[in-house]
Amino acid sequence: MSYAFIVVDMLKGSFTNPDAPLSRESKRIIPVIQRLLSGARIQSYPVIYACDSFMRGDFIFKGRLKEHAIRGTEEVEVIPELAPLPSDTILEKRRFSAFFKTDLDQTLRLWGIETVVVMGVTTHVCVLATALDAIANDFACIIVEDACCSHKLDIHEGVLKAYRNSALYPLLRVLPSEEVMRECFHG
Repeated sequence: MSYAFIVVDMLKGSFTNPDAPLSRESKRIIPVIQRLLSGARIQSYPVIYACDSFMRGDFIFKGRLKEHAIRGTEEVEVIPELAPLPSDTILEKRRFSAFFKTDLDQTLRLWGIETVVVMGVTTHVCVLATALDAIANDFACIIVEDACCSHKLDIHEGVLKAYRNSALYPLLRVLPSEEVMRECFHG
């Protein structure tokens, strides 16, 4: 089985306000993501950073979502704790899913990927949208439950509960990082 590891929106812009609930929750998942990426790189699995990269005045900001992650600003950069390596791929995205209007599906097919492993922020929006679009593009998907978060723990847990035993199983699985490591890194 061939895997790709997708890190969703672990960006400086998500961490700029230390009092923001997302910032507090996001800090908790950094060490888990670090371990997963280390294992992925040892196994030579692709690591992809799917990064919000919006234009000023973007349609997406016409709702309650405040402007953030504006192209050309430091906000769109991956946090230093998860700094990409030269072999990693940075994928700019203008919407929630890493697949929407990007070349991610074509790139994964070129690499022979069968399963994507998704982690990052936010569980209920960008992580979930990426996971569901992975299935829609004929890739199996694993959401790493302890490597993603939402601004409120109950929202994060609710999404995971809804998909843990959904009709999409085993195409979409929700697993703790320890199980992902056993499956992907053979121990």
